[in-house]
Amino acid sequence: MTFKNPQNLKAIAELIGAKMIGDVNIQVLGTNEIHMVKPGQIVFVNHPKYYDKALSSPATIILIDKEVDCPEGKALLVSEDPFRDFNKINTHFTRISNFTDELHDVEIGDGTKIHHSAVIGNDVRIGKNCHIFPNVVIGDRTIIGDNVIVQSNTVLGGDAFYYRKLNGDFDRLISVGNVVIENNVEIGNGCTIDRGVTDSTIIGEGSVLDNQIQIGHDTVIGKKCLIASQTGIAGCCIIEDEVTIWGQVGMASGVRIESGTVLLAKCGVNRDLKKGTYFGPIAEEFKQYLRKEVRLKNLK
Repeated sequence: MTFKNPQNLKAIAELIGAKMIGDVNIQVLGTNEIHMVKPGQIVFVNHPKYYDKALSSPATIILIDKEVDCPEGKALLVSEDPFRDFNKINTHFTRISNFTDELHDVEIGDGTKIHHSAVIGNDVRIGKNCHIFPNVVIGDRTIIGDNVIVQSNTVLGGDAFYYRKLNGDFDRLISVGNVVIENNVEIGNGCTIDRGVTDSTIIGEGSVLDNQIQIGHDTVIGKKCLIASQTGIAGCCIIEDEVTIWGQVGMASGVRIESGTVLLAKCGVNRDLKKGTYFGPIAEEFKQYLRKEVRLKNLK
C-alpha cells in the first residue's frame, strides 16, 4: 500500500505504540509484504526465522518483535505484536467500506454498461466500453481497463485468505490492496479474484477466464492467458504471458509459470515451471508422463 502522502516515522510509532531504532527522520511511503516491499515502505516480521530476510529486504522500515541491530539507512519499529500493528497501520490509512456506505470516487468510462444489480465499492475506476453483468461485486479500489467483460456473480476484490493462529483462533491480516483488470479481459461467471494484501492482484491485458475460477491475493496473471473453469491459483503466483491453464488445475502459492506454458487438466503445481506442457497430480512434462504410463502398463 502506498500512502497518499509521505508520513513521519515518529507519527507511525506513536500510532502503534512502538519503539523507534535507527534513522528516525525517514519518511514512510507505505507498507508491503516481504516479497513485494520497496524502499520507503514498512514490512513486518514476527519470527526469528525471517529476521534476516526482512532486515536485508528493500524495506526501509522493519516492524519487528525484538530489538536487533539496525541496518544502516533503515529504521526499526519494535512492537510486541507486529502482525496486529501492521493491520493497525494499514486500516488507519485506508478507507474500508462494507457496501452499505455512500459511494465515493467512482469513475465509469463512456459506453460502459453495468447491470443495476451489480455492487460497487469505493475508489473504483471502470474504463470505456465495459460490460458488467448481473450480481457482480466490485470491491474497493478495483481498477478495470477498457473493453472488459465481467460475467454474472463474479467477485473482484474480496479479502485475501491470509491468517495466523492466535490463542486457538484464526486472526486475519486485513487486505488493503486492490485488483487491477487490464484492457480487453474477459472474466466468466462465478469467478473470485482476491485483492492484494497491500499491493495489487493483476489480470493482464487480453486474458480470458472461464467460469468458477479462484485467483488468490497478489497473484499476477500475464497478457493473453487462457484459464479454464474450476482452476484454483493461490496467492503470490506469477503467471507469465500466453500461458494456457486447463480445467481444475491447482497451484500452490508463490510459484512462477514461464511464458507459453500449457498446464493440462487437473495438474497440481507445487514449484516453478519452465516453458513446456505439463500433466499429472504433481506436474511433470507431458511426454515424460506418457512414457511412465507406458512402462507401468508393460509391467502387467
